Amino acid sequence: MIKNPSDEIIKEIFLKYKNIAVVGFSKNREKPSHKVPRFFLGKGYNIIPVNPTADKILGRKSYKSVYEIPDEVDWVDVFRPPEDIPKIVEDVLRRINERGDIKVFWLQEGIRNDDAVKPLIERGIIVVQDRCMYKEYSRLFNENI
Repeated sequence: MIKNPSDEIIKEIFLKYKNIAVVGFSKNREKPSHKVPRFFLGKGYNIIPVNPTADKILGRKSYKSVYEIPDEVDWVDVFRPPEDIPKIVEDVLRRINERGDIKVFWLQEGIRNDDAVKPLIERGIIVVQDRCMYKEYSRLFNENI
């Protein structure tokens, strides 16, 4: 099993990387996949929705894939089931090969796919699995929604 980074590295991720593509950003305001990115938007992070069923979420343009985002992406946060991860990793690797901008790949709580993320780790990308961004931020910085 692939281990998650230390608390120090996770804290550094939050402090250093501000452009976050959120794959599976929900239009439904009640879902964690909407609440979590909205929280980070309120904290000054540049949240970029990736949802092929939406044109805009929270007034921000939504993209069909990480690859097609024209702006810089430091970090990809994923709210999709484990079986979708290989396709998302493929999209992310395609972008890394051309633009080299992604530094972090984060799978939300309940999502893990060790086989799919191995190529990212081999490329030096920081991978976090089965952890809620909000819960980690709250724990490390003592802040709540």
